Amino acid sequence: MNRSSEWLFLFKRDLATLRKEVGGFKSPDLLWETVPGISNPAGNLTLHLCGNLRHYIGGVLNNSGYARNRDAEFSLKHILPEELIQTIDTTEKEVESAFNQLTNEQLQAQFPAEVLGKNWICESFIIHLYGHLNYHLGQINYLRRFLHSNQ
Repeated sequence: MNRSSEWLFLFKRDLATLRKEVGGFKSPDLLWETVPGISNPAGNLTLHLCGNLRHYIGGVLNNSGYARNRDAEFSLKHILPEELIQTIDTTEKEVESAFNQLTNEQLQAQFPAEVLGKNWICESFIIHLYGHLNYHLGQINYLRRFLHSNQ
């Protein structure tokens, strides 16, 4: 069995959760609010997650041509939930395209770019990306629940 299909299942599942979280904010304005101790609102975290996955999985692994603007992931504000969901949809398509072409041999090969000052085995870096996705997904969930409880 190709392990990339297992990774695809997990990423698709959690991107669906991200989509549900973004759609679950009672007001579009709440996507751009934060609470003490958390510096980034859910909207920016969503843009950051999508930019990260589109860059490393779509662009680096699959040569999608995506050009990342990391600063914009944190500086853009007040994008409508529908637009954020479209960005998640695009991200999912790029992730799916990459994993559908990735072989077990490629998963065990070196990742095509140095990241964080390190050369990674591809599957090890995918584990890193998956952890990053879930870390911020948890923050988004927390923000949604906290902001809704204080309205």
